[in-house]
Amino acid sequence: MKKILVFLGFVFIQFVNAQQQDPLLAKDADAQNVWVDSIMNSMSIDEKIGQLFMVQAYSNKDKKHEQSITEMITKYHVGNLIFMQGTPEKQVILNNKYQGESKVPLLIGFDGEWGLDMRLKNTYRFPWNMTLGAIEDEALLRETGKRIGEHCKRVGIHINFAPVVDVNTNPNNPIIGNRSFGESKENVTKKAIAFSQGMQSVNVLANAKHFPGHGDTATDSHHTLPTINFSKQRIDSIELYPFKKIFKAGVASVMTAHLSIPALEKNEKLPTSLSKSVVTDLLQEKLGFKGLVITDGLNMKGAANYSSPAAIDLAAILAGNDLLLIPQDVPGSVKLLKEAIEKGTLTEARLNYSVKKILKAKYLVGLNKYNSLLLDNLQEDLNNPYDEVLHRKLIKNSITVLKNEATILPIRNLKDKKVAYVSLGDSKGDDFLGMLKNYAKIEAVSDKHLSVLMQKLTKYDVVIVGFHKSNDHPWKSYKFSNKELVWLQEIARTKKVILDVFASPYSLLKLKSFTNIEALVVSYQNSKLAQELSAQALFGAFDVKGKLPVSINSEFNAGDGVLLKNNNVLEYTIPEEAGMSSEKLSIINKRIDTILNEKMTPGGQILVARNGKVFINKSFGYHTALKNQPVKNSDIYDLASLTKILASLPMIMKAEETQRISLFSSLGDVLPRFRKSNKDTLLLKEILSHYGRLPSWIPFYKNTIDEATGRNSFKYYRKKRTRKYNIKVAPKLYLSKSYRDTIYKHIVDADQRDRVGYKYSDLGYYIFKEILEKKYQKPLNELVDEEFYKSLGADRMTYLPLQKYYKTEIVPTEKDDYYRNQLVHGYVHDMGAAMLGGVGGHAGLFSNANDVAKIMQMYLQKGTYGGTEYLKAETLDKFNKRYYADKKVRRGLGFDKPQLNPKVKATCGCVSEESFGHSGFTGTYTWVDPKSGLLYVFLSNRVYPNMNNRGLVRSNMRTKIQQDIQDAILH
Repeated sequence: MKKILVFLGFVFIQFVNAQQQDPLLAKDADAQNVWVDSIMNSMSIDEKIGQLFMVQAYSNKDKKHEQSITEMITKYHVGNLIFMQGTPEKQVILNNKYQGESKVPLLIGFDGEWGLDMRLKNTYRFPWNMTLGAIEDEALLRETGKRIGEHCKRVGIHINFAPVVDVNTNPNNPIIGNRSFGESKENVTKKAIAFSQGMQSVNVLANAKHFPGHGDTATDSHHTLPTINFSKQRIDSIELYPFKKIFKAGVASVMTAHLSIPALEKNEKLPTSLSKSVVTDLLQEKLGFKGLVITDGLNMKGAANYSSPAAIDLAAILAGNDLLLIPQDVPGSVKLLKEAIEKGTLTEARLNYSVKKILKAKYLVGLNKYNSLLLDNLQEDLNNPYDEVLHRKLIKNSITVLKNEATILPIRNLKDKKVAYVSLGDSKGDDFLGMLKNYAKIEAVSDKHLSVLMQKLTKYDVVIVGFHKSNDHPWKSYKFSNKELVWLQEIARTKKVILDVFASPYSLLKLKSFTNIEALVVSYQNSKLAQELSAQALFGAFDVKGKLPVSINSEFNAGDGVLLKNNNVLEYTIPEEAGMSSEKLSIINKRIDTILNEKMTPGGQILVARNGKVFINKSFGYHTALKNQPVKNSDIYDLASLTKILASLPMIMKAEETQRISLFSSLGDVLPRFRKSNKDTLLLKEILSHYGRLPSWIPFYKNTIDEATGRNSFKYYRKKRTRKYNIKVAPKLYLSKSYRDTIYKHIVDADQRDRVGYKYSDLGYYIFKEILEKKYQKPLNELVDEEFYKSLGADRMTYLPLQKYYKTEIVPTEKDDYYRNQLVHGYVHDMGAAMLGGVGGHAGLFSNANDVAKIMQMYLQKGTYGGTEYLKAETLDKFNKRYYADKKVRRGLGFDKPQLNPKVKATCGCVSEESFGHSGFTGTYTWVDPKSGLLYVFLSNRVYPNMNNRGLVRSNMRTKIQQDIQDAILH
């Protein structure tokens, strides 16, 4: 009875397989059959035989090669080509040429597992399968297959030999490895099906390879015939598993591998690609596959060593293959195939069976209505911004955290951390380091000697070790050297280590212990994008949720991965990922050209973000008109009045919410020197709103100029620092320390404006500086650094920049011929702030655009950034509000707001009422809009060569760029 049930079960399986849907059947099957029959009926035997071949065609070879392909098509009726190396432009030209020479439209194949870049220059490269195998969201795999299919279609490719569905259970596999989705048969299957469905959704045929499974081989079938010594049960449960599933899902074709599998083919020297037992009995009869059956390349030694090229081709057809990939002797094979038909070894019915399947495939991809390809916009179509948007999604979703002790990731609490970066491996990690530096002060540490390196690392708390290996192709070596393993373990012995591996996860197999490694991240590839995104992941720019596609000894299993949540820091991307149009934003480059050509400023920086995604972060021009030093993103500018909202205001808000000050306090209440003055009853709220009737500014420096000489008076200045003259205004210019009180006395005694209403004034921030320093008993520069900048990772934002940075990192401002009589470089431009020693409440702050953006993004996020709450949301709301709008005061508390008078260009007039920001005298500007999520920073030294250079101001160029940004919003 048991035997009967087994037999009936086998019959049932056979019946089910026999009923599997034909993946080559078009929706309009009747029309397909009519077309196929019409072609078949017109074909000679020679023409039918020609349909069995897919020969190699190159677009980077000479005319002789082109002539040989033409001969293959016209003389031997070859019906299919596989394009190899070259360029997309030349391939399109040759595609049109060869199609024009063929009686029956050619089926064009391509081996593009990770996209056209696998063979063609100047085309797009998507990640390798091992990277994709770490992604949980199959929809992304479907999208990838679709996009690769669209690229293929654009250059005339109809069948792409992808995906690899081999289950890579052997870490030492020399040919599959990174080309596999991993070692889990279920994961490989899900990824392969999604990828195939995506590609076939745009009528490009997918190809499941390498049947019956190349994942557990230790040799390369390109060079020899690999042997797989497993039982039928093991092969059925592992190797065949994804093939069975993908067949049912409708994959159009399969590639037969050159393997020796004694359990499936008794003749151990006969490659499975030439075995009837494998290709016909197993693949087509038992598994019921009805799609195109294509051999792996017949130039590979795994097949070529078996017999003569012609004999191999005949054997492949007799085994049950439909299409011969890269045959080595077409004339000889045609002759041998014809002889086999004459002898009856190969029947014409068998020939017709394969030819009909090939023609059905041609109909399925639209070759019944063939049109030649256009060269117009080819590069744009093949390198679209949305390709990078997709690529970014893939990388972000693949990055895998395997270990995260004491939640060292994402990196936060930067105030108390000193972080070093050490690079291991034989490839570069420059893009990784460059992106890390956007988040914090990260210093690269290296040396040829381990002992010296360890000595250099003593001052650091955390060491990020990047292991970088070649990203040229997936077969490159990925292993740690013995020396690198020793160095890694020695660093980890004494330091907290974050190891980020930019190579195959198999690289971790050589690590004997992970005990001393606090965090372990696998980034899979060493591409520019992988490096940049992984750096962002370490700081929590986005959720990290990749899953390991293979196991690592007994330490980590396939499917392992620690979830890392977004830490609300800036992310760096491209416009389209932020919902912006690159095309529309290109006008900003023209604006920059105008700025430079009309000498509005020697150079500058622009940063633009939306919803926390930075999509423009660029520098332009030079430090000065001499054009001897280009501006870099790390260079810092004198921010002028941006100091008010980036230094004074955050401290004022902090003091107000901790009740150290009250907005309703009068000036006389908080500073005794103002009691009984004409400013005694001024409310702090009025001063912050520029409604306090204070004069706009007082030229304090003019009172220290000798009227007779027009030079700095000896009464107030010395060329060398002394105990009495210790306020450094500029090189060789020291002001008397007593003059600080004189400045404040001038402010106390200054007349109030007669007219009540709005008047922008710097003087209020001299006052707030004094209030804050008295309340906290610390200088303002130390206060804001301790409370905000260090923790935010704003290491390029500071007062007194020459104390921290090289002069070459600081952009000069003005050639001063009225006070300091020298180039102002590294010292604050504002005269009053300079007379306070470089630290003013209204001016004195220096920064690059990136660090300005951190503060502004913190404001946009209602006081939080990087997992830390700096200010309460209600505090931000309180200060971002007009309290005297009825008095025609557009300002909030400290923040500038959109203009009330259309003639006054505070903004482009295109931002919401919720927006806020500030501008600075030196040519700086920053603005954020909670409604659109936009953040905009513009830095320049427009006062170079002198402050009379007002072209930037008169042209409203900063707000015109703001309008350009607003206009570029897509959704």
